[in-house]
Amino acid sequence: MKNYETIETKIYDKIFTLTLNRPEVHNAFNETMLLELTDCFEQVETEDVLCVIIRGRGKSFCAGVDLNWMKNVKRNSYEQNYQESLLLSKCFYTIYTCPKPTIAIVHGTALGGANGLLTACDLAYCTEDTIFSLSEVKIGIVPACISPYIIKRIGEFGARELMLTGRRINGKEAEGFHLVNRSFPAGQLEEYVSSVISLLKTSGPEAMRHCKNLIHEVSNNLTLAEAYDYTAKIIAEIRASEEGQEGMNAFLEKRKPGWVE
Repeated sequence: MKNYETIETKIYDKIFTLTLNRPEVHNAFNETMLLELTDCFEQVETEDVLCVIIRGRGKSFCAGVDLNWMKNVKRNSYEQNYQESLLLSKCFYTIYTCPKPTIAIVHGTALGGANGLLTACDLAYCTEDTIFSLSEVKIGIVPACISPYIIKRIGEFGARELMLTGRRINGKEAEGFHLVNRSFPAGQLEEYVSSVISLLKTSGPEAMRHCKNLIHEVSNNLTLAEAYDYTAKIIAEIRASEEGQEGMNAFLEKRKPGWVE
């Protein structure tokens, strides 16, 4: 994996950790960070890793878009603003479609576009005192590029409440909205994440990849009638696959499957 300017990457025990590394601005993202995040998630598809974890260095997970970068907006043409906005859309979509399981570990603050990063992940956990806000309306704009992932996570009317008011909520409230999967006292978060990783290690790597693709297709592309045949074909193929056969044989023989160390 290459070296980046605004993010740090590390692989240990098949866990790929990506750390947002602009702590002096609370990891607010600029054009460079968006390009690097997108590139990193495209590269990680070929890495021999179990899952990808996103963290933030310093006091905050991420403060959203760097307003110093946004100062140029008023001088940009529509086409320039459109192309910059596409960077946001591409970044979140690349995370959302990553074939590896993705986990966001959130602390401090997650403002504006930061919520796009965490909701595009498969799993998101935070400390109870983390502060979240879809604050775009407070500066006269809208959380457009992150909205598909916010709405998938919390539903239409939860999105209406948080997007229209821009109010700040803590980690416990974010859990209630299903913006994150779980919230924890600060001392318990890492322990729980470790337990989740232990569970992922016992799941078939190819099965997890197929699960992610299955969920994507059923949630985004297929009608119920189309899913009727599609899902039957998928399970028929997977049952006959090498990993599927190994998993079923291991279960019947009361042993661990080959992917479990």
